[in-house]
Amino acid sequence: MARLPQSFLDDLLDRVDIVEVVDRRVKLKKAGKNYSACCPFHDERTPSFSVNPERQFYYCFGCGAGGNALGFIMDYERLDFREAVEGLAHSVGLEIPQDDPRGGNEPSREQNKPLYDTLERASKFYEHALRQHPERHTVVKYLKGRGLTGEIARDFRVGFAPPGWGNLLQANGADETDQALLMRSGMLVKNDKGRIYDRFRERVVFPIQDQRGRVIAFGGRVLGDDKPKYLNSPETPVFQKSRELYGLWQARKHPRRIERIVVVEGYMDVIALAQHGIPYAVATLGTSTSETHLERLFRIVSEVVFCFDGDEAGRKAAFRGLEATLPAMQDGRQAKFLFLPDGEDPDTVVRAKGAAYLENLFDHADPLETFLFKHLAEGLDLESMDGRARFSKLAAPHLHRLPEGVFKTLMYQALAEQTGIDVDSLKRLQPPPAPRPEPAERAASAPEAPPPMDPDEPPPEAFLPPDDPEISSLSPSSRNPLHRLLGLLLLKPTLVVHVPSGLLGDEGSRDVTLLSEVVAHIRQSPEVTTAALMGFWFGTPEGDFLSALAGRETIEDDAGLEALCLALIDKLSRHPALDAARQQFEALKRKPYGELSQEEKQSLLSLTQEIRTLSGRS
Repeated sequence: MARLPQSFLDDLLDRVDIVEVVDRRVKLKKAGKNYSACCPFHDERTPSFSVNPERQFYYCFGCGAGGNALGFIMDYERLDFREAVEGLAHSVGLEIPQDDPRGGNEPSREQNKPLYDTLERASKFYEHALRQHPERHTVVKYLKGRGLTGEIARDFRVGFAPPGWGNLLQANGADETDQALLMRSGMLVKNDKGRIYDRFRERVVFPIQDQRGRVIAFGGRVLGDDKPKYLNSPETPVFQKSRELYGLWQARKHPRRIERIVVVEGYMDVIALAQHGIPYAVATLGTSTSETHLERLFRIVSEVVFCFDGDEAGRKAAFRGLEATLPAMQDGRQAKFLFLPDGEDPDTVVRAKGAAYLENLFDHADPLETFLFKHLAEGLDLESMDGRARFSKLAAPHLHRLPEGVFKTLMYQALAEQTGIDVDSLKRLQPPPAPRPEPAERAASAPEAPPPMDPDEPPPEAFLPPDDPEISSLSPSSRNPLHRLLGLLLLKPTLVVHVPSGLLGDEGSRDVTLLSEVVAHIRQSPEVTTAALMGFWFGTPEGDFLSALAGRETIEDDAGLEALCLALIDKLSRHPALDAARQQFEALKRKPYGELSQEEKQSLLSLTQEIRTLSGRS
């Protein structure tokens, strides 16, 4: 990922005061060493939003939102990264430098600039063709027949790809460099015989713009009966279908503050709704709605409405949208589903009955829970025990994908009321988590089924070792000493002096790797602050993970942080010995207890105690 020079971001975050940044937008109250308020990112009555002036970060104990001043500006004002940086830099008198080409593996913004320029020239070519080309009358007639005005076509930069194989190539592909850029941007096609020609021909052309308004791709609709009816640009270095949404740029820049976003199926639906006073419609780009789409939308608004045809294809598309929505349904967010009658789409409805009528339909669309349960119950007899059982098994895994919170609790309660099955039993219907992989030799020697219980064998719990907290994924755990150590290093980077080299060896899990990277980064920049550390990983899963970990540590004084850090390092330093003891324990446990020698039985007891001692639970 291309990034601005890290030194500039560090300087910017050092110059701003997060208390001042937040207090201008959310009134803060002093609470000990920190400041608190009701969280601006979810509904609550008791303040759980905390701003730490010393560490220069915020964290909400209610919804888990957290980060530095830059992250707060992006979420609160619904800005992209560059816009937020520019706003903060302007407030403290800093000039924006060029992007750092060492920011990641992807091409930097400067390397992609020729692609953006090429796509912009292509868009202007199509716009000019719509106004001046001799054969423009066919497309103009089509657009007028769909009720579009010249003003709305201008606002969405609608264009015309004339008939012929090489119009764009001739206009914008003057030399080999230009042709190479047109190929790389997806505007030209090369067939098996080596012939190069325009991708879009005799189509209405819709430029697709990113969140900064740059043209990154195109969609085209045929004017005749050719196939395919709709054609989109292929994915390129500047265009990924699963991330972009048609019309989102125009919706975000509309003077009227939008409270919800409607997801529709086509470009013309988006434009027609905007023309009739509904400026908050977007469309996916030849792909299903993705989790990335939903996260982007919910960053802007708290309500998303899916509006599809009521036929089977429309309902399947809506359910795919629902599945993508589930992980994003934090408390305070709402998703709705509206199905129009056969033969109708948002374009025809808004032209026939007006914006007020359609917005009323949006207001009364089925909420997510209604659509989910109705869809899953189709064909089932919920009056029968078998029908309720099958319904429960179908619904429970979907509920399991919801983030923890009040909404998830209420969904389980609603399912319990419909099926007569208690909530705890419904939660147990989830597929069990995949077991941790074992070494090949251990798996090969394991019995296919557990051996019968030896009558002389002590109860299993007598030798049950303490649970080993998972250190395998970026999922914060208050019981995991490695996670707690990461949180402390975020709060007080100077604690790194206590961390021995190779604390956990060469384990390959993501959070062990992250600990190594955090330690290395602090040692490379001893003066780094909490805010600058968060800025370095900003916008990545690791950054969200670190913010959550830092927000959970509530010890105020440095002495307390240092004492806890030393205790955690001591516990982690015992990890190799603990792992060795567990392996010996498991090897003995695979044998029936009655077949163990007295020496092996004694070893089993000794290993149990050793594991408890090393785990700190003796």
